[in-house]
Amino acid sequence: MRIDPKEIAQPDLHGYLLGCIGPRPIAWASTVDNEGNVNLAPYSFFNVFSSNPPTLILSPALPRDGAKKHTLQNVMDTGEIVINMVSYPVAEQMSLSSTAYPKGVNEFIKAGLTEIESEKVRPPRVGESFASFECKLREVISLGESPGAGNLVICEIILAHIKDEVLGADGKPDPHKTDLVGRMGGDWYARANGEAVFRLPKPNRNLGVGVDQIPDSIRNSIVLSGNNLGRLGNISELPDNEAVLAFSETAEIQEIFKRFQHDAESLENHLHKLAQRYLNENDLEKAWLTLLQKGH
Repeated sequence: MRIDPKEIAQPDLHGYLLGCIGPRPIAWASTVDNEGNVNLAPYSFFNVFSSNPPTLILSPALPRDGAKKHTLQNVMDTGEIVINMVSYPVAEQMSLSSTAYPKGVNEFIKAGLTEIESEKVRPPRVGESFASFECKLREVISLGESPGAGNLVICEIILAHIKDEVLGADGKPDPHKTDLVGRMGGDWYARANGEAVFRLPKPNRNLGVGVDQIPDSIRNSIVLSGNNLGRLGNISELPDNEAVLAFSETAEIQEIFKRFQHDAESLENHLHKLAQRYLNENDLEKAWLTLLQKGH
């Protein structure tokens, strides 16, 4: 499929973009108008863009009638906003708060949520949210005047609140405890928990050798995946011959040699499967020591 944005209706383009780009974090934005009326609404055109200064950006798009959404108008009028994070236990309440209620209707009440008084801004925090960020408006950048046009609301965090119960042993938010929800296309969402959460070690501070430096017999493996090759290419230096020879004496390697000594193809495939297991266990060194057996 080829899509020229100028040759497709905006609602259709919107659907394609949101179906492909995700999951997107959700900014559950609470604001007040000049009269003090509270508003709460979720936006998935959102992310963190800086830690110095700490900056969040959300983008309320113009609806079909071209009028500014309540969140956008309120933050432009008052210069204040609180961005609350969405976890699975409050996903339904978040969704309900996206309803286009008339101006002046308090979505906290409609969605059965608890207002917690903020310390440095007027909009309240969502008591059920595991993290809330009190923010001052820095700038609004309009991307157009037509329906679907975004408005980048650039917010600086002036105070953050994170519940202790979502912190791990290292004192940082634990993804298994935050149980975050991300927005997909249409009616679809993603839950960042269970098997959906995986750990991927950051690349070496030293330069990795790269996939292009992996021997052909490994790079063209029928066992190893692109992900496996990416991890292998992250090693900064291949094990030396002495280490490879020492590893060949381990029981698992000896068993593979014994079973497939007369079948070179099966021997290679089983070594690759063992290396793949080590990669899944985040043991890059043993994976390479396995792959370099028998001249590989």
